[in-house]
Amino acid sequence: MTAPRIRNATGDSFFAWEGDVLIVNILGKPASNRDAIGKPKGTQLKVSVTAAPQAGKATDHMVRFLAPLFGVPVSHIEVVFGRENVNKQLRIKAPTRLPAVFLQTVEQELIG
Repeated sequence: MTAPRIRNATGDSFFAWEGDVLIVNILGKPASNRDAIGKPKGTQLKVSVTAAPQAGKATDHMVRFLAPLFGVPVSHIEVVFGRENVNKQLRIKAPTRLPAVFLQTVEQELIG
């Protein structure tokens, strides 16, 4: 019996909505000079953090960095996979704000 295949919940984008939950694919860059959201790269969004990549500490730091940018408490961000990997997927419950890169992407999709 083969293992079930993980579906790409975001399709051709780095993010998708599932009800009030925002699903985001992340390409993490630990041990950076600063915490920052970068540009989309294919179906992932680059996110740099200053924390070192040790036992998921960089991912934990990333979640704490992203929570206020989405207007949610840390407890509303779930790491679906990739806690100890640069490739990750997050589920953000009911964000009240969106960083500019999300709005720019939606705007580009609407324009064509």
